[in-house]
Amino acid sequence: MKIPGRQPAGDRRDFLSLWNATGIMAGLQVLPAGLGNSYPAPESPQRFAGWGRAKRILFLFASGGPSHIDTFDMKPEAPEEIRGSFGSIQTPIPGFRVCEHLPRLSRSIRHACVFRAMSHDDADHGTACYLTLTGRFHPQKSGNPPPRPEDMPNLASVYSRLRPHPALPFSAAHLNGPLLTPIEPGPGQGIAQLPGWTRPAELGNPLESASRLHLGTTMPSVRVDGRRTLLSQLDQSRRAFEAGDSSWNQYQERAYQLLEKPAFRAALDFNRENPATLNRYGPHRMGRGCLLARRLLEAGVPWVTVFLNHSVRGQDDHPLEPEWFGWDTHNDIFQAMREVLLPRLDQSLSALLEDLHQRGLLEDTLVVCAGEFGRAPRVAVERSFAGISPGRKHWPGAYTILAAGAGITPCSVVGQTDRQGGQVVSAKASPADLMATVFACLGVNPDTRITDTLGKEFSACPGIPIQSMWSGT
Repeated sequence: MKIPGRQPAGDRRDFLSLWNATGIMAGLQVLPAGLGNSYPAPESPQRFAGWGRAKRILFLFASGGPSHIDTFDMKPEAPEEIRGSFGSIQTPIPGFRVCEHLPRLSRSIRHACVFRAMSHDDADHGTACYLTLTGRFHPQKSGNPPPRPEDMPNLASVYSRLRPHPALPFSAAHLNGPLLTPIEPGPGQGIAQLPGWTRPAELGNPLESASRLHLGTTMPSVRVDGRRTLLSQLDQSRRAFEAGDSSWNQYQERAYQLLEKPAFRAALDFNRENPATLNRYGPHRMGRGCLLARRLLEAGVPWVTVFLNHSVRGQDDHPLEPEWFGWDTHNDIFQAMREVLLPRLDQSLSALLEDLHQRGLLEDTLVVCAGEFGRAPRVAVERSFAGISPGRKHWPGAYTILAAGAGITPCSVVGQTDRQGGQVVSAKASPADLMATVFACLGVNPDTRITDTLGKEFSACPGIPIQSMWSGT
């Protein structure tokens, strides 16, 4: 299968690997002079408690659909085929318990709001991820379509369009992508018809980025010249990747400008990090992605998206490679979560929350950890999927997210599902509402009108900001 405007997957991966090896990030373009003043924001919406509280956003995308019933919305009184096989442990929130395999996060949740009322009706990964990343339903609901030129842009690019960074050549970064849904990169990660300079910096695998982008305190001119020579050999792949975009040279020049920014170089260099901190986050893609995100936030990047799992269900083809595991656990759910997914989430997210708190960053950083949907209440084996022990199907009707920072009420639980965890019974919100919350918390009116390069006009993000995360009820 080919992605419109891109080369076949194998060639694309080879190209991106080679591109990353040069130490340059794809997707950077010159910011036209004066554009930041071209689209003044309209009057702010009705002020809610979170309006303008955040200077930056960290969006952690747990792709594949984590089971809310086996993590933060457990149903211990339900029958075994509903509640599953995990026990629960107490958190600092009175009466609120989480999965027994989240011991560190059970303590760090004191910084967060557990929002148990997310809901929509798109039941497949590709289009549900698109909904989460763009705030809009895909025309092909509940499917896995390839990216298309007419797609809506990802919201990090929309933010970049509205808030061009005054010092960096980008306002956003995507880490640990591209997101595979489940085999090819899914829709909703691109910029659609926005200007090329709105594209987030794409850092890819943080385990590789740290070494390939390690630049030291200085870069000898011979190394820069060598990288320029290597780039000159990518003409054929370049034309396929950018489909003849005449601004490719501008991408290169903006990318090279990053090499001259000490703060950015330092953020990418894990050798500068305290070994104890490296160990605390964990030596895996999820942990390194969270750590790199924190470092980029400190370096001044206002919007960072981390794909906690670069594949929604890579364990089907890579059952012995934990880095490939995603949250799409149709079968073998308790084994995959117990042995790989929950320990990594517990380590990485708890380290991130504590680190941000200790550094004072939680005061003005909005942190959101969400998947595209939850998992079905009933545990059963699905014969059409890999694995032999029971799992859970996709379930968009109810799922849980975590949010922290920027004035969000800490140590709180908002929303409720029914006794089986299948339906939201209070405080229901959609992905559009969640992303409208992000924009409003950053001080951007979600109704702000944007015009793309083809003259199409649309709002920054539909939806209504979620007030209850700041009220705690």
